[in-house]
Amino acid sequence: MIPFAHALASRGDLPIPGWLFGWAASIVLVVSFFALATAWRKPKFENREWREILPRAWRVIGSRAVEILLGLISLGLLGFVVYAGFEGTEAADRNFALTFVYVTVWLGFPVLSAFLGDLFRPVNPWRQSGRAVGFAIGKLTGKTLPHFRYPEELGRWPAAAGLVAFVWLEIIYGTAGTSVSLSPEVVANATILYSAYTWLMMALFGVEKWSQRGEMFSVYFHMFSTLAAFEVREGKLGRRKALSGTTSWANTPGSLALVVTAIGVTTFDGAQEGALANAINWQVDRLADLGAGVTTAVRGADTLFLALVLLGVAAIYLTGIWGMRTVDLKFEFSDLRQKFTHTLIPIALAYLVAHYFSLFFFQEQAQFTFLLSDPLGTGSTNLFGTANYGIDYNAIGPEAIWYIQLGSLLAGHLVALTLAHDRAISLWSDIRVATRSQYWMLAMMVCFTSLGLFLLSFANE
Repeated sequence: MIPFAHALASRGDLPIPGWLFGWAASIVLVVSFFALATAWRKPKFENREWREILPRAWRVIGSRAVEILLGLISLGLLGFVVYAGFEGTEAADRNFALTFVYVTVWLGFPVLSAFLGDLFRPVNPWRQSGRAVGFAIGKLTGKTLPHFRYPEELGRWPAAAGLVAFVWLEIIYGTAGTSVSLSPEVVANATILYSAYTWLMMALFGVEKWSQRGEMFSVYFHMFSTLAAFEVREGKLGRRKALSGTTSWANTPGSLALVVTAIGVTTFDGAQEGALANAINWQVDRLADLGAGVTTAVRGADTLFLALVLLGVAAIYLTGIWGMRTVDLKFEFSDLRQKFTHTLIPIALAYLVAHYFSLFFFQEQAQFTFLLSDPLGTGSTNLFGTANYGIDYNAIGPEAIWYIQLGSLLAGHLVALTLAHDRAISLWSDIRVATRSQYWMLAMMVCFTSLGLFLLSFANE
C-alpha cells in the first residue's frame, strides 16, 4: 500500500504468539470440519429464497430521485479526485485523492457490501453518468442506442485484468526506484484514463452489461455483496439467507480469475516488503546487471513476483480441486473448479481485513478530519475547523489490532469451509463421499490460513 499505510501498528509483546495461534487456528478448522460432517447433512445455501422487506421505506430510499442525487454526489467526488490530484499537494498523506481512492473507497466498500449488499451500484459514477447520457440521447432522438453483443466467454476477465492494473499502479508503479509514493497527479491521470475507457466500453456494450462484467469496481464490490443477507431484485429490497448469494456467483466465466486476483494482490502487498523482500531484491540486481535502470528493474522484479503470487494462489486452489476429484470421478475437473470458486470469496475478504485493518482505522481519521477540511493539503483552507487535527495512533492498541487480524482470518476460512461443505453435500448424496472430498478443501483452507498468518508475522515484526 501507499507508504503511510505500512506498519501503522506494531504487534509488540502479545500474549499469544503467531505460531501458537496458527496451530490453534488449524485445530479449530479441523474440529469445525468434522462438526460440519456430523451435523450438517443437508445443503442450506443452494436455495436462493428471497422475500421483500421494507417496501414503503424502499420506495423512497430506492427511488429514481435518490439515485440521481447519489449519482451527482459520486460524480462530483470523481471530479474532485481529479482536481485534487492536479491542484493539491504532492504529499500522499495530505492529499484527499490518495486516501479517498485507495482507502475509503477501495477498502470501505468491500466490508460494507459484505454486510449490507451491493451499495456501490447506486453510487457508481460511471454507471449513473452513462445511464443519464443514454437517457438524454434517447429522449432527443426517440431511439434506443444500439450496442454490440458482449462476448459472454469474456465474462469477468476484463474486471480481473482491471483489478491487477489498479493494484499494480499503487504497489508497483507508485513505489518503484526512488519514488516514495504514488503521486496524486498519477492518480488523477489514471482516473481520467479509466473513466474514458469505461464510458467507451459502456457505449459499445451497454451501461448495465459493462457494469456487470467489465467495470472493475462494480464487479469487485458486487463479489463481496454476495455474502450479504440483503439484495435488490427488480427494484425491490429483499432479504435472503446470508451467504446464499455466493452459490450462483461463479457461473460467469472469469469469476475464478477475479477472486484469485483479489486474494493474490493482497498476498503480494503483504509479502512485498516482508517474506519476498530478499527474493525481489535479488531479482532487481539481476535485472540491473542486464542493463535495466533502477526504476525499470524494481518494477520488473515486482511485476514478476506479483505474477508468481497470483499463480501460487491459483495453484493452491486447483490442487484442492484436483485432489477432490480423486475421491470421486463423477464430476469433471472443470465442473468442480467452477462449482467451488465461490468458497474463495470469504477468504478474499478475510485477507483484505487482516492486512489493511490498521491502515483503514487510522487513515479514516485523516479522511474525516484534516483531509476533509483541507482536501488539497495546501494549508489554505479549514472548511470544518479540523485541518490541524492529527491521527491518534493510540486510539486502538496493537494487541486489539492483532486479534482483529487473526480473528478475521479465522472467521473467513471457517465461512469458506462451511460453503465448501454445503456445496459438497449438494453434489454428492452420499455424505461419506462428500466428506472425503472435502479433506482436500480442508487442507487448502489450512494452507491459506497459514499463509495469512505467515504474512502477518512479517508485517508486525
